[in-house]
Amino acid sequence: MEQKNNKKVIRSWAFFDWANSAYNLVITSTIFPAYYTIITTTPEHGDKVTFFGMRFVNTALSNYALAVAYLIIALTSPLLTSMADYRGNKKIYMKLFTWLGALSCCALFFFKLDTLELGVICFALAAIGYAGGFVFYNSYLPEIATADQQDAVSAKGFSYGYVGSVILQLICFVFVLMPELFGITDLSFPPRLSFLLVGLWWIGFAQIPFKVLPKGSPNFSVEEQKKVSGGFKELQKVWHQVKTMTLMKRFLLAFFFYSMGVQTIMLVAASFGEKILHLPTSSLILVILIIQLVAIGGANMMSYLSKIYGNVSVLISVVVIWVGMCIAAYYITTAVQFYVLAAVVGLVMGGIQSLSRSTYSKYIPSNTADTASFFSFYDVTEKLAIVAGLASFAYIEELTGSMRNSAIALTTFFIMGLVLLLALKAAERKISAKPVLD
Repeated sequence: MEQKNNKKVIRSWAFFDWANSAYNLVITSTIFPAYYTIITTTPEHGDKVTFFGMRFVNTALSNYALAVAYLIIALTSPLLTSMADYRGNKKIYMKLFTWLGALSCCALFFFKLDTLELGVICFALAAIGYAGGFVFYNSYLPEIATADQQDAVSAKGFSYGYVGSVILQLICFVFVLMPELFGITDLSFPPRLSFLLVGLWWIGFAQIPFKVLPKGSPNFSVEEQKKVSGGFKELQKVWHQVKTMTLMKRFLLAFFFYSMGVQTIMLVAASFGEKILHLPTSSLILVILIIQLVAIGGANMMSYLSKIYGNVSVLISVVVIWVGMCIAAYYITTAVQFYVLAAVVGLVMGGIQSLSRSTYSKYIPSNTADTASFFSFYDVTEKLAIVAGLASFAYIEELTGSMRNSAIALTTFFIMGLVLLLALKAAERKISAKPVLD
């Protein structure tokens, strides 16, 4: 195995983020949601589509598909975590999920209204490939960097991912906004070309880490099978521990409910802008970029405030802001209002995610050596929250006929999370005169 802190190995590792972050920006957040909503809205059927003989609202169908994808990820992540912890030939699994995601993106090139089933399935498979690959990508970090360098190396990966995704986004942007420069007359071609480019970009740049990263141990033995099945046993073990930990139990319940709202809003923002406000793709891309940039500042600001007021107090304030934003989303009618709301979303999006993770880490018993299992439990909790949030958002839209009603319904999840955070605050005061995190 390569020596730790090897610059070449670290650089190649970061290129995996460069490779697959294009999926997150183009497919999840910008061009695909806009393209999907446009082609599935027709004069004859409005926003209704038929998927394997069943009728759905178009945006509800895409949210259901993502919910199923994240459910599969939640159910398989304990297996994946166990494989990564075992440090077997993890690169095989990393390649498997990368090829699954990249080829699914390439197949979206053929996605038109008459190939709806293919498009939706590939959309879901791409999500599975993206999340599955990241499990193994993250597991390389302690192998390639010493503890004192891991924060810097992790930040390097994030930076590569941001730069790589923006570069490809801009390339796609040119085709989508100026098709006449290339003699393109079929307006569906530029976005479909973007999906193909994402797949090629993803698998192409992934060859760098595949070539350089250490392979790990090639042992595929009975011992490995024990480790793999042990992933679920470890989660069960953590669950039994959590049930006896008053503060962590209350925090996780609160986290589950407000995450249902937070993650759903991020995943449906572009579809909401296109469908409700009829914003052009260029505006949607601008919105997502605003959210990404502001989120960095938001994370730093929340970290600073938590040192003054305490983690739980800041989380309570942030969740109150989320409730206000859901109510505002119900009433917005102009692009400017949407931009302002997006800036606020970005500010609290980065903050609530980073602060939630650090708060959870402070509740983990200091005498435990098995932090990986605790964070696996945290990850499964978040994925299940995404599943529940997306499914309920889609169901309410189908039931009421408007995404605005789905947005206002998200306030219920945030309010439940808020009540549980207030209960957590009270429990902290009861347990100690000086709260654990304040």
